[in-house]
Amino acid sequence: MSERNTIAIVDQRSASASSAALPRIPDTITLPSGLLSDGLGRPLRDLRISVTDRCNFRCSYCMPKEVFDKNHQFLPQSALLSFEEILRLAQIFVAHGVHKIRLTGGEPLLRKHLERLIEMLSAVRTPDGTPLDITLTTNGSVLARKAAALKAAGLNRVTVSLDAMDDTIFRRMNDVDFPVADVLAGIDAAVAAGLGPIKVNMVVKRGTNEQEILPMARYFRDHYDGHVILRFIEYMDVGATNGWRMDEVMPSAEVQRLLDLHFPLEALDPSQSGETAERWRYRDGRGEVGFISSVTQAFCGDCSRARLSTEGQLYLCLFAQQGYDLRSLLRQPHPTGRPYTDDDIAAAVGLIWQERDDRYSQLRASQPASSSASGRRIEMSYIGG
Repeated sequence: MSERNTIAIVDQRSASASSAALPRIPDTITLPSGLLSDGLGRPLRDLRISVTDRCNFRCSYCMPKEVFDKNHQFLPQSALLSFEEILRLAQIFVAHGVHKIRLTGGEPLLRKHLERLIEMLSAVRTPDGTPLDITLTTNGSVLARKAAALKAAGLNRVTVSLDAMDDTIFRRMNDVDFPVADVLAGIDAAVAAGLGPIKVNMVVKRGTNEQEILPMARYFRDHYDGHVILRFIEYMDVGATNGWRMDEVMPSAEVQRLLDLHFPLEALDPSQSGETAERWRYRDGRGEVGFISSVTQAFCGDCSRARLSTEGQLYLCLFAQQGYDLRSLLRQPHPTGRPYTDDDIAAAVGLIWQERDDRYSQLRASQPASSSASGRRIEMSYIGG
């Protein structure tokens, strides 16, 4: 079965960024209290920061080569938030209640001198003096040579994307002929550096790699003594370039039943509110697995995540159609001619979050299976997963 579908060649990144709304500064500035909630009562706890829109893989479900080819224009360096700008915004979000920051992309390890940014973020403290939980999602391609430096800079944990153990299948899925052995070497280096517990994310796409579910489970059970948590992700309708179809989704419940037949499982309680993965462990004590089911089992109800694009657009949902232009508040003057202050920007962010009512997955689940959501959503490669 072919992996490729007909894909509309449209740069949704540029369209979404150009339509981003300039945040409104409220007339009365209220300083952050750390107790910010959105329109559905959900707090702001997690910030995912995309540090680059570039990636060295061309996975069909994220950055298909038909769209992101050699002629694709990535963002110029001047458009990207500087490390100092990222730090400033991170401090504002932390004042509002964020305690976890995930660096993502694209492939974040392609951003030059990323260790410096991690060092800067690792010095930030929550209002009660607690260090941030700083994590990073990577395809693992350069992790083997960077893991030790990332840990030394202050990174706590890594999540590695890996969709197959079979080298032929993996090379076909990443579409740049990258070998699975090099990703496994990166995971080994991350374990050795102490970047754990490490999570490995497998996107399961029916007709492409579902035969790799058991080999993946067997490998990570046998090799890491519980130091690596394997998570299975339903193939999601993110963006507009991956040719998503519902018949290519393998529901998490089906994956869980398959695993349980071979490696009996038992359910675990969530480790924290707003967790995306449903947690299970092997009954024989050989580790933990997770299931991320945003297609068949929406978890919008306690979503506490905001996303910051590499050029400073704030998005309130992975499936968002429009962002909010925070970069303009960093770089352009206030109408009075003065710079925007941290209090100004914090007030704008607070107002945006208070008005948030995003719950795309829940609304999609209430629609007929044949229906599709309207509007062009931002690409996952632009704001991270």
